[in-house]
Amino acid sequence: MKLPLQQGSELPLHLQITQAVVADIRAARLRPGDALPSSRVLAADLSINRKTVVLAYDELQAQGWIEQQPRRGAFVSARLPTFTLQASEPIIPAELPLRRVSPTLTDYFGETRKRETGKLVFSDGIPDTRLIPYDVLARAYRHAMVTLVRHNQLGYGDPAGTPELRTAIANMLRMERGLNVRPEQVCVVRGSQMGIYLAARLLVDRDSCAVFESLSYPPAREAFRSCGATVLNVAQDENGLLPDALEDLCRTHTVRIVYVTPHHQFPTTVMLPADRRMRLLALAEQYGFAIVEDDYDHEFHYLHSPVPPLASLDRNGRVLHIGSLSKVLAPGLRLGYLVAAERVIERCAAEIMLIDRQGNQLTELAVGELMSSGELHRHIRRTLKVYQARRDFVATCITERLAGWGQFDLPAGGIALWLRFVSQVDMPRLVADCAKQGLQITDGQIFSQETTPVRAIRLGFGHLTEAELDAGIRCLAAALKQQVAGAINIDRSNFPDRPR
Repeated sequence: MKLPLQQGSELPLHLQITQAVVADIRAARLRPGDALPSSRVLAADLSINRKTVVLAYDELQAQGWIEQQPRRGAFVSARLPTFTLQASEPIIPAELPLRRVSPTLTDYFGETRKRETGKLVFSDGIPDTRLIPYDVLARAYRHAMVTLVRHNQLGYGDPAGTPELRTAIANMLRMERGLNVRPEQVCVVRGSQMGIYLAARLLVDRDSCAVFESLSYPPAREAFRSCGATVLNVAQDENGLLPDALEDLCRTHTVRIVYVTPHHQFPTTVMLPADRRMRLLALAEQYGFAIVEDDYDHEFHYLHSPVPPLASLDRNGRVLHIGSLSKVLAPGLRLGYLVAAERVIERCAAEIMLIDRQGNQLTELAVGELMSSGELHRHIRRTLKVYQARRDFVATCITERLAGWGQFDLPAGGIALWLRFVSQVDMPRLVADCAKQGLQITDGQIFSQETTPVRAIRLGFGHLTEAELDAGIRCLAAALKQQVAGAINIDRSNFPDRPR
């Protein structure tokens, strides 16, 4: 505590301390329940006699501002009201030209921020953090901490990531995904969203266009838009992006970037076929654009071995491959990677120096150990069985309880499915009615920037147990019954065309 004491003042020192502490409480710098320094510590800090501080604390207690507890110390009284600091002027002047944030982005992230404790949530597809092998992870963290401290390495490091994790990622990509990459071509980022933003920073300017599928990931769109790009939408069907439609855009616009999620298209979960992948790469060569491949949940595939990423077919360095380790472990760990040519990675490192300096060395070293030892691979195999069982269970629940109301294609992978509703469903009302039933869903319209109605939701099942999934589908069915009376006999022709 920095108290402004005036030696030689007519006001005794203990009363100066009393007034200063009261002022801090009223200004909300000290709050009810906050601990105060011991009389011995405060006296040493202020270079005064300890008895003076004891007098001040006794006075504060007598006035009801603090409570002194035997063997514990002094605390701001918990009975006091919480004071609010009143600023005489706004911290940021109203006339300051702040950049406007897209309402779509605010709404999308707002769904996450306003989630209520105890309410069921059909997310856009997040893992179940209860499945983490926390004992194994804890040992890896402890070993990483010991290693870093003993070698005096818990300081500033490479902004592109620790060598151990970059090497582990490069090995994994070579052995499991067919990408012939070196550690120098890997940049560790804080989740795939940071990788997307870095790609936007490096590849677009105010005279360039970035192309997204008509249904796509809102934060990715806004990352490119925030860097000055004009965002264009390309048509898609039940198999994903339409190459002919993309070529039409390339003929009329200067396309710099095409953003795709070819393994499990976001949000519809479909896989881009091999012929369209080859055509997309050919168009990139013909029209000179780069491809940002967001491979956000490659590990979770159920029917066969995952199809190699688009980047594994790239022979001319036009694909920036972005992956995530957060989906494998937990979103809170914030780990992802960006793979590109070495000169691009050097630029990424320079950008990271401006905004973050570097990642979390402790987490990177611990996860690198899990990858190198095979523990991460074993964890993926275990969770894959759990997620496949949950996918099959929720599919059965939907078929039994939403027949005539909802339609879906069983996803070959991922931890979410795209549930489409009949054209009579009022989506904003469905969201509100589900909330009343104790279920939070997100209107599928948020994934589109077009006026065509999107009567669908991305139903994340990975983070919910079978009991929770059953309860969630029951809530959804109850909400649908409130507005679609007798929908059990609705003809399937009333469903909008896929992917909507």
